[in-house]
Amino acid sequence: MSMKDLKNTKAPVSTVTYNRNEFDAPTDNIYEAISITAKRAVQINAEIKKELLEKLEEFATYSDSLEEVFENKEQIEVSKFYEKLPKPHALAVLEWLEDKIYHRNTEKDGE
Repeated sequence: MSMKDLKNTKAPVSTVTYNRNEFDAPTDNIYEAISITAKRAVQINAEIKKELLEKLEEFATYSDSLEEVFENKEQIEVSKFYEKLPKPHALAVLEWLEDKIYHRNTEKDGE
């Protein structure tokens, strides 16, 4: 997931109620559906965090003095952008409902 993808996402930034039957339809098990989306949310969070840290590293200024504070407007804007993004779980739920998450039941596949 890149910054461009995050800008264009249709994931909600606030709480949304979903139809349980639609949500668990791919697995016929609400707990399995939640588990899959939770794992995807963790992956999305790691991707976003990595991207944010890389961007903030570009603005890093190293100083011997702890008293010096640098206010970098670009760094603040990048941070504000990431703060306004939908939460990883909202992105994962949207991916799930759009059938963009690959999943399989290894217990059923092993028969």
